[in-house]
Amino acid sequence: MSSPELGAKVSPSGISFAVRAPSARMVWLCLFDGEVECRIAMSHDGDIWCAEVQGVSEGTRYGYRADGEPPHDVSKLLVDPYATMLDRPFVYDPSLAERGVDTAALVPKAVVRALSASVPTPPVFRHGGLIYEVNVRGLTMRHPDVPEHQRGTIAALAHPAVIAHLTKLSVDAVELMPVVAWIDERHLGQHGLANAWGYNPVVPMALDPRLAPGGVAELRDTVATLRRHGIGVILDLVFNHTGESDELGPTLSLRGLDDAAYARGGDGTLINDAGTGNTLNFAQASVRELTLATMHHFVATCGVDGFRFDLGTVMARGPGFSPDAPIFAEIAADPLLADRVMIAEPWDTGPGGYQLGAFPSNWLEWNDRFRDDVRRFWRGDGSNGTLATRMSGSSDVFGDRATRSVNFVAAHDGFTLVDTVAYAERHNHANGENNRDGHAHEVSWNNGVEGACDDASVTERRHADQRALLATLFASRGTIMLTAGDDFGRSQDGNNNAYAQDNGLTWLDWCGRDRQLEDFVAELARQRRMAAALSDPAIRHDAVWRRLDGGEMTQGDWDGGAGFEMQIDQVVIRVDRSARSVSIGNAQDSF
Repeated sequence: MSSPELGAKVSPSGISFAVRAPSARMVWLCLFDGEVECRIAMSHDGDIWCAEVQGVSEGTRYGYRADGEPPHDVSKLLVDPYATMLDRPFVYDPSLAERGVDTAALVPKAVVRALSASVPTPPVFRHGGLIYEVNVRGLTMRHPDVPEHQRGTIAALAHPAVIAHLTKLSVDAVELMPVVAWIDERHLGQHGLANAWGYNPVVPMALDPRLAPGGVAELRDTVATLRRHGIGVILDLVFNHTGESDELGPTLSLRGLDDAAYARGGDGTLINDAGTGNTLNFAQASVRELTLATMHHFVATCGVDGFRFDLGTVMARGPGFSPDAPIFAEIAADPLLADRVMIAEPWDTGPGGYQLGAFPSNWLEWNDRFRDDVRRFWRGDGSNGTLATRMSGSSDVFGDRATRSVNFVAAHDGFTLVDTVAYAERHNHANGENNRDGHAHEVSWNNGVEGACDDASVTERRHADQRALLATLFASRGTIMLTAGDDFGRSQDGNNNAYAQDNGLTWLDWCGRDRQLEDFVAELARQRRMAAALSDPAIRHDAVWRRLDGGEMTQGDWDGGAGFEMQIDQVVIRVDRSARSVSIGNAQDSF
């Protein structure tokens, strides 16, 4: 039986259920009426267990139980990996990891939905545009114009006030940080913290009820509204691990149904290339089928433009990374997915995990070398040559024909733009891990004063540094990405790993935003759109490079760091480190 048949399918007479549990001795379908559970023994054909239930309809709540050798545990209610809707969010409880303790009262139930697919229209977003990275909850929790009941939801993205902001910045696509149901890491509760980012999912298709109380229809309608304004939607998907964590983690879904989905070493221990306790095994066809089914679901039912893959190298491990991994060919050969935008975070924490530039030629990749080299230049320890390479498409990484770079100077992970120029060290004590989490050696600087500062000269220098970083981003060739709030001065008080701060630290302060910075970014976006050569992914070998005084660049000039001029067609980019400025102009007239 193939993966599209898995899950719960509605027919005029009832519902058919199918779940993969290859090593189970017995599997039960568990139907719920309130808290009353009815167990139905399932039959199997090979690895797939099936049940046909007459007289039930859409809205039925269900789960599974599986018996067999550990980690099978019949006391654990298990969520269907193919579920598309849950009746409530996941809440961590130690009982979820205790063998023999019944968890029916703790685990969300899947809800049967008859989803109608449509013929997706071509993607709105194309290579070369501006991606706006969005934490759905954090974006609108403090937005004064969004109705209180709608704040923090996917529907809020379609509010006129939010769309007005996106259009002001000439955003081409929003990239939504994970929106599927996740569970908090088990250590957060004791510190009074909660996961704010969503990078700990349990099932890949079911939207988190906190973000999408309206279910799939809420995402579909929001996508449609954004598309009417010329804005595409990219979903950040997590297929490198699940929230079931390490051997001490909860049993919620795959662990109790198909533990072979998790990669294990020769001694049977879990491989942890994702740094989260487990790693999904993409050498298993069933894992790839679940991934493809998830992408199909969001394209066919919601019309999304594409996907960004967190720790994307895991998808090409089997166990080592291979640019010829089966998942790439399967996506390319799929008629529903072949024209969608694919973006890789091209690294993980395992051996050989850094693979920037190694993904297929039609994939975009997050370019952390752009981030770090641009920051180094404006910190004062980078060269003209390195900056010019990054701004012109990173041909040293992607080859000399076309760039696939997603350029960014700050993202959800790491210092915010403001904090990059205000903190030399991380300040993550609020995360409850004694300041040991997060990147310890991020490229940043503080102009001599750590954190907030009342010194006018330091403040002005920091403002100039922010503008220089932003202008460099918008003047660079290829696709660019800006994280929501970096356009108007968001700060996390030096916390460069705020994944556990579902509070005012990560909720954007719309009332206190820096409107001058916001206007500056809007003008940069306008200038970039007028300079078509910047969005063209082709590597240009006819660019003209000059010193700031108009003279020809020498090797000494490339090794130095005073700045330069770059001209492509009629577009002139001028970088001046001493003036802390980057300008986009025309060979005849300034914009």
